[in-house]
Amino acid sequence: MAKKSKITANERRKAIVARHAGRRAELKEVIRTGTTQERAAAVRALARQPRDASATRVRNRDSVDGRPRGHLAKFGLSRIRFREMAHRGELPGVTKASW
Repeated sequence: MAKKSKITANERRKAIVARHAGRRAELKEVIRTGTTQERAAAVRALARQPRDASATRVRNRDSVDGRPRGHLAKFGLSRIRFREMAHRGELPGVTKASW
Protein backbone atom coordinates (compact mmCIF):
# COMPACT_ATOMS: atom_id res chain seq x y z
CA MET A 1 0.00 0.00 0.00
CA ALA A 2 1.38 3.37 -1.02
CA LYS A 3 1.42 6.33 1.33
CA LYS A 4 -1.82 8.33 1.28
CA SER A 5 0.17 11.51 0.68
CA LYS A 6 1.70 10.10 -2.52
CA ILE A 7 -1.69 9.00 -3.83
CA THR A 8 -3.21 12.39 -3.00
CA ALA A 9 -0.33 14.26 -4.65
CA ASN A 10 -0.77 12.18 -7.80
CA GLU A 11 -4.52 12.93 -7.87
CA ARG A 12 -3.74 16.63 -7.48
CA ARG A 13 -1.34 16.41 -10.42
CA LYS A 14 -4.02 14.75 -12.54
CA ALA A 15 -6.39 17.65 -11.81
CA ILE A 16 -3.73 20.24 -12.68
CA VAL A 17 -2.87 18.44 -15.93
CA ALA A 18 -6.56 18.35 -16.92
CA ARG A 19 -6.99 22.04 -16.09
CA HIS A 20 -4.02 23.16 -18.21
CA ALA A 21 -4.30 20.61 -21.05
CA GLY A 22 -6.09 22.89 -23.50
CA ARG A 23 -3.73 25.83 -23.11
CA ARG A 24 -0.66 23.58 -23.30
CA ALA A 25 -1.96 22.07 -26.56
CA GLU A 26 -2.46 25.56 -28.02
CA LEU A 27 1.05 26.63 -27.04
CA LYS A 28 2.61 23.44 -28.41
CA GLU A 29 0.80 23.99 -31.72
CA VAL A 30 2.14 27.57 -31.91
CA ILE A 31 5.64 26.27 -31.17
CA ARG A 32 5.26 23.72 -33.95
CA THR A 33 3.81 26.02 -36.64
CA GLY A 34 4.30 29.68 -35.65
CA THR A 35 6.78 32.33 -36.69
CA THR A 36 10.02 32.84 -34.81
CA GLN A 37 8.60 35.57 -32.55
CA GLU A 38 5.39 33.60 -31.90
CA ARG A 39 7.43 30.53 -31.05
CA ALA A 40 9.61 32.41 -28.59
CA ALA A 41 6.54 33.89 -26.89
CA ALA A 42 4.86 30.46 -26.73
CA VAL A 43 7.98 28.86 -25.24
CA ARG A 44 8.07 31.55 -22.53
CA ALA A 45 4.35 31.08 -21.82
CA LEU A 46 4.80 27.32 -21.63
CA ALA A 47 7.71 27.73 -19.20
CA ARG A 48 5.57 29.98 -16.97
CA GLN A 49 2.96 27.25 -16.49
CA PRO A 50 3.12 25.14 -13.33
CA ARG A 51 5.56 22.25 -13.42
CA ASP A 52 2.79 19.79 -12.53
CA ALA A 53 0.80 20.89 -15.61
CA SER A 54 2.87 18.51 -17.74
CA ALA A 55 1.27 15.10 -18.26
CA THR A 56 4.62 13.35 -17.75
CA ARG A 57 4.50 14.32 -14.06
CA VAL A 58 1.55 11.98 -13.42
CA ARG A 59 2.56 8.54 -12.18
CA ASN A 60 0.66 5.40 -13.20
CA ARG A 61 -0.50 3.76 -9.99
CA ASP A 62 -2.46 0.67 -9.01
CA SER A 63 -6.13 1.63 -8.80
CA VAL A 64 -6.65 -0.54 -5.69
CA ASP A 65 -3.72 0.23 -3.41
CA GLY A 66 -1.65 2.89 -5.24
CA ARG A 67 1.49 0.82 -5.88
CA PRO A 68 3.64 2.78 -8.36
CA ARG A 69 5.77 -0.03 -9.80
CA GLY A 70 4.79 -2.94 -12.04
CA HIS A 71 1.72 -1.18 -13.44
CA LEU A 72 -0.29 -3.03 -16.10
CA ALA A 73 -2.07 -0.33 -18.10
CA LYS A 74 -4.68 -2.63 -19.62
CA PHE A 75 -6.07 -3.47 -16.19
CA GLY A 76 -4.99 -0.45 -14.12
CA LEU A 77 -3.43 -2.77 -11.56
CA SER A 78 0.04 -3.63 -10.35
CA ARG A 79 1.48 -7.00 -11.26
CA ILE A 80 0.97 -8.28 -7.71
CA ARG A 81 -2.68 -7.18 -7.42
CA PHE A 82 -3.34 -8.49 -10.95
CA ARG A 83 -2.02 -11.93 -10.01
CA GLU A 84 -4.08 -12.07 -6.78
CA MET A 85 -7.29 -11.01 -8.51
CA ALA A 86 -6.73 -13.38 -11.45
CA HIS A 87 -6.24 -16.35 -9.12
CA ARG A 88 -9.46 -15.48 -7.29
CA GLY A 89 -11.31 -15.21 -10.61
CA GLU A 90 -12.17 -11.54 -10.18
CA LEU A 91 -10.90 -10.51 -13.63
CA PRO A 92 -13.32 -11.57 -16.37
CA GLY A 93 -11.68 -13.33 -19.32
CA VAL A 94 -8.35 -13.85 -17.56
CA THR A 95 -7.29 -17.46 -17.14
CA LYS A 96 -4.13 -19.06 -15.89
CA ALA A 97 -1.96 -20.40 -18.67
CA SER A 98 -0.91 -24.05 -18.71
CA TRP A 99 0.85 -26.01 -21.41
